[in-house]
Amino acid sequence: MRLQFFLSEIGVGLRRNLTMTFAVIISVALSLALAGAALLANKQVDSMKGYWYDKVQVTVYLCNKADATTTTSCAKGAVTDDQKAEILKNIKALPVVEKVYYESSEAAYKNYEKQFKNSPMASSITPDQMPENYRIKLKDPKKFAVVASAFNGRPGVQSVEDQRDTLRNLFALLGGMTKAAYVALAFMLTVAMLLIINTVRVSAFSRRRETGIMRLVGASSFYIQMPFIMEAAFAGLVGAGVACVMLLGGRYFMIDAGLKLQEKIPLVSFLGWDSVVKVLPLVLLIGLLMPALAAFIALRRYLKV
Repeated sequence: MRLQFFLSEIGVGLRRNLTMTFAVIISVALSLALAGAALLANKQVDSMKGYWYDKVQVTVYLCNKADATTTTSCAKGAVTDDQKAEILKNIKALPVVEKVYYESSEAAYKNYEKQFKNSPMASSITPDQMPENYRIKLKDPKKFAVVASAFNGRPGVQSVEDQRDTLRNLFALLGGMTKAAYVALAFMLTVAMLLIINTVRVSAFSRRRETGIMRLVGASSFYIQMPFIMEAAFAGLVGAGVACVMLLGGRYFMIDAGLKLQEKIPLVSFLGWDSVVKVLPLVLLIGLLMPALAAFIALRRYLKV
């Protein structure tokens, strides 16, 4: 088996089916770029979960005068100084609590103004309507139920809220988008596989006379099939290389330059270059093996050698 023969056969096959080979390269590039993007998006969501879930706080809202008529737990009126002192003491006594921060009605109102300054409701809210609260940082954010069961319904407590509920909706949306990307990825890979199979069949049909002669002189199945498999693998590898360039360029133009998401969204720690580079070998490996496998399947059914 001579390397020169295989290289010449690959060159002949690529020239004869240049248009279809180009289509294979583009479809493989798009599929693998989407695959890499989906993997990176999944890593980004996991990274954000780990970062933000460690920083979320449980908030114990205290009763004020406005709650007396609207909240059953505050029917006896605003929280008293003795109740506040007792609640704070009990919070600090919980083993799951790491830190406690107190926020007055005035401070809560100022924070509300900053967050909703463009909202028409901002002007209708007064400081006395904002509840005092204790913001609790837990040693383990999953232990919210311990705090909720200890303070929900207690005198002077309006409610106990877990900030994870808000973040959970955000991450559910991001997770749904990632799943949608995986569905699109599966569709694109299927299209790429079918296109590769058809390209190999056309290439084999155009060279049926050469393969027939090789069969007559006793060439093995492997010897006849290998040039076609290598053609598909070469086209897939080129497509994978294009996908790698797309991933690197997408990371650069979306985060570092162009959109500059890192500057516009400083609260999010985006994945670094190392995470992108780690995905590239997998993209190249899939780009090499997937077309070769598709070609092998197509040839076993078509050549029958």
